[in-house]
Amino acid sequence: MSFARLTIEKKTVSLVLTIVFFLGGIKAFLDMPRLEDPEFTIKEALVVTNYPGATPAEVADEVTDVIEGAAQQLKQLDKVTAISNRGQSIVTVEVQDKYDKNTLPQVWDELRRKVSDAQSFLPPGAGPSLVIDDFSDVYGILLSVTGDGYSQQDLQDYVTFLRKQLLLVENVAKITVWGEQQETVFVEISRARMAQLGVSLDSVYNTLSNRNLVVESGNVKVGREYIEIAPSGGVESVEDLGDLFIRDGSGKLVPLRDVAEIHRGYQSPPSQIMGFNGHNAIAIGISMNPSANVVELGQAINAKLDQLQAQTPVGINVEEVYFQPSRVDNAVNSFVINLAEAVAIVIIVLLLFMGMQSGLLIGAILLITICGSFIFIQMAGVALERISLGALIIALGMLVDNAIVVIEGVLIRYQKGMDRIQAAVDVVEQSKWPLLGGTIIAIMAFAGIGLSPDSVGEFCRSLFIVLFISLMMSWITAVTVTPLLCEMFLRPKISEEGDPYGGFIFRAYRRILEFCLRKRVLTMATLAVMLAGSIYGFGFVKQSFFPDSTQPRFYIHYWLPQGTDIRATAEDVQDLAEVILKDEQVKNVSTFTGQGAPRFILTYSPEKTAESYGLLLVEVKDYETTGEVMDRYKKYLYENYPQAEAKVKKFKLGPGRAASIEVRFSGPDTKVLRELSHEAQDIMLATGRAESVRDDWRQDVKVLSPVIMEAQAKRAGITRPDLAKAMQMFFSGTNIGVYREGDKLLPIVARPPDKERLDVNQIGDVQIFSPVAGRMIPVEEVVSGFKTNIEPGKLLTRNRMLTITASCEPVEGLPSVLFNELRPQIEGMKIPAGYTMEWGGEFEDASDAQGSLAASLGGPFLIMILATVMLFNNLRIPTIIWLTVPLSIIGVTCGLLLTGEPFGFMALLGFLSLSGMLIKNAIVLLDQINLELAEGKEPYRAVVDSALSRIRPVAMAAGTTILGMLPLVTDAFFSAMAVTIMAGLAFATVLTLLVVPVLYAMFYKVKNPA
Repeated sequence: MSFARLTIEKKTVSLVLTIVFFLGGIKAFLDMPRLEDPEFTIKEALVVTNYPGATPAEVADEVTDVIEGAAQQLKQLDKVTAISNRGQSIVTVEVQDKYDKNTLPQVWDELRRKVSDAQSFLPPGAGPSLVIDDFSDVYGILLSVTGDGYSQQDLQDYVTFLRKQLLLVENVAKITVWGEQQETVFVEISRARMAQLGVSLDSVYNTLSNRNLVVESGNVKVGREYIEIAPSGGVESVEDLGDLFIRDGSGKLVPLRDVAEIHRGYQSPPSQIMGFNGHNAIAIGISMNPSANVVELGQAINAKLDQLQAQTPVGINVEEVYFQPSRVDNAVNSFVINLAEAVAIVIIVLLLFMGMQSGLLIGAILLITICGSFIFIQMAGVALERISLGALIIALGMLVDNAIVVIEGVLIRYQKGMDRIQAAVDVVEQSKWPLLGGTIIAIMAFAGIGLSPDSVGEFCRSLFIVLFISLMMSWITAVTVTPLLCEMFLRPKISEEGDPYGGFIFRAYRRILEFCLRKRVLTMATLAVMLAGSIYGFGFVKQSFFPDSTQPRFYIHYWLPQGTDIRATAEDVQDLAEVILKDEQVKNVSTFTGQGAPRFILTYSPEKTAESYGLLLVEVKDYETTGEVMDRYKKYLYENYPQAEAKVKKFKLGPGRAASIEVRFSGPDTKVLRELSHEAQDIMLATGRAESVRDDWRQDVKVLSPVIMEAQAKRAGITRPDLAKAMQMFFSGTNIGVYREGDKLLPIVARPPDKERLDVNQIGDVQIFSPVAGRMIPVEEVVSGFKTNIEPGKLLTRNRMLTITASCEPVEGLPSVLFNELRPQIEGMKIPAGYTMEWGGEFEDASDAQGSLAASLGGPFLIMILATVMLFNNLRIPTIIWLTVPLSIIGVTCGLLLTGEPFGFMALLGFLSLSGMLIKNAIVLLDQINLELAEGKEPYRAVVDSALSRIRPVAMAAGTTILGMLPLVTDAFFSAMAVTIMAGLAFATVLTLLVVPVLYAMFYKVKNPA
């Protein structure tokens, strides 16, 4: 029994199921999780290894190379990059695209085992290595805690309390704190008093390091009890440290307070400094469980903060730096409005051109299809976000294609007076398999992005899932619900005329078609010229990867010369923030000094630890003014901070990297790599259209080196480590123990008073204990002088090769324009033997994404070809169908050139999807020709009549798709894709209605009538 007959005969069951699908879809829509942008997996982990005192070159050779070697043993590895700083190695391990969020934990466990095995190969003093695999966690709610008049410790105590409370909120997965400063106990030892009393540093170290340790003291049996032994003598307060005794040079016991001042403070220099709107601040980042609804989480967090308001000290403020729930709520609501507008547009078009009855029927079927799709979209784990909702808008026109074909066929039969049930059954039986084939082909056109394993494919995967579900649902409703509703509600007038295609549009189309059939060679030659012209014109279309975001925020990345003190960096960043805050168009300014902010959106990659780096996150009151405000502060930075490298950049939509244009040089020698980088940067600057020109090795840094006199040092019993320890103690301070206070462990740091340690001119007066002399002696007795050396501040490697990356941004316009100008010049550089040059930035991102997409297209396109062959059981008709596909290039080129939209990754997806839409239209037309021939019509008349009978469904399908996309034209992310589909489909549909009949006539040698 046919689908249509079964549905009509079981009318009550069919209607109940339809209502269930409709209401179930509404519920599914309301229950679906919401996101602003889809998630994608960042397939990276960090391996951090400290090697105190080592130069970047020593770190690279002795530590980084060992860890890179361990990482390269992973069979899942894609590439390994590393930063070798002074005293620290940071290795980034990136795995292949085929590993997803479900398999990555196993990969990171294997990485840990490899790194653990490599520890024995590290030099003494290095390690242990720490594997950080939560580097990609997103803290979509980022709050600042400020309090005028409150100390840093007061803020930190409140943040600790607040963190504990917020962790109790349902669906909070993790909370990170940024900007806390390590509270420290300082023991400031007077150099003069130590020399006077003959006290050695070691005696102070030993006394403090052995106190306040938790040690097991044993137990003793007393009667039936087993009592623990706990000696007294622990340090109960910081002041108690002064009562500890040390031995002087004569062996007498001296209280520590006689030689040192003891007080509490904070680690100096700090590792992180945060500000919010000019106030000292601490940030709290909140991440959610993967299955949670971010909007509901935001409401729960706000409710918890309101509840805690009574326990919050007056003057302490908790404010939003970034609040993803609000963004998601606004974005989803905006897209839902766009979806509603698109549905309304499609229904209005149907009402205007299909008539009231047909238009209302198709509109109802469209709503049923959308609601039914939401049920399965939710089951597939897809959230309501930019891509999934955009996919529905893209699909709208295609969702009514099948219904239009069925209703058009039923309408014509009803107008001829055929039996109502039989007419509906006949139309469905005649068209169900061609419609299914066309639907599968349309789905397969999008399958490449669904199968692409890289981050871009993962980012856009919901596009394929939504289209797959909704288009299949449209076919199901077309062969079930549509004939039922036609039988129930479609009541056209019986046509009195013999020709249902006698209207003006049909007559005009017939004349044009018959002209093209008579002038077949001229028609095809004209199309060939148009196609060649469009391919040539495509070379003038601008290129891009992903567009900028519509966030009312932008970044200012601020780098001072390498080696700058973090406090100097923070001072500049704070001064700049104060200037920006005076701008009436600016709402908030958050500053982060020492490293990047917590990852608050997935497309932001935080800068790794660097004392010379600061980030300003600027929020403007109106998104429309973002560019204007950015330009103002680009100029201000250039004029007032010439010593800085600053980059002012908008947020990005979609995966990508920090710099738009990058060129990498790899090789064995740092000097040669520096020269190549400088040459590339000179080329960039010479264009006059590049800004933020820099490289990632930054500047070399100064290193102050005491020159040891080996003989004198030997006689005094002083070694290089002794000298290093003395220098560290007298300038930076030395960590010598731990002070326990409740649940906190505070480091104890020994250092001289400020007046003795802050002046570099006093370096010769540093005292060092001589075990031979039994007293402190000036360091000048064992060093001949002090040299200032220049060495790299850091070294970067890529796949174990030293690699330097020069980068820049365009002053205005798209990066592709500047890249095309730079490419021949930089590729024309003379690269020495043993060195390589390759492009990074947006060019590499786009190439990788397109390569991954291309690798995924083979299977889907093979299915599309096989489907067309199976539908018609010959090769000539599939050949005709596929020859129409390139016609879309004509419209795409014209549309992109006229609108000025770039051809980016989303436009590429739109272009690929056009093939499915055009093939589906051609199938409908060619299948009708076969049906007409089967009825015994003469070939020429069959071709013309088939084209006439299919002009309305083909044109309506294209028209609804095109007009339904109007709301996407103004969307930053989808605009280029919308223009590509709208222009390509408009031109190609008109041409298809002419080219398919002409090609059929040529392939089958159909003769024109005499």
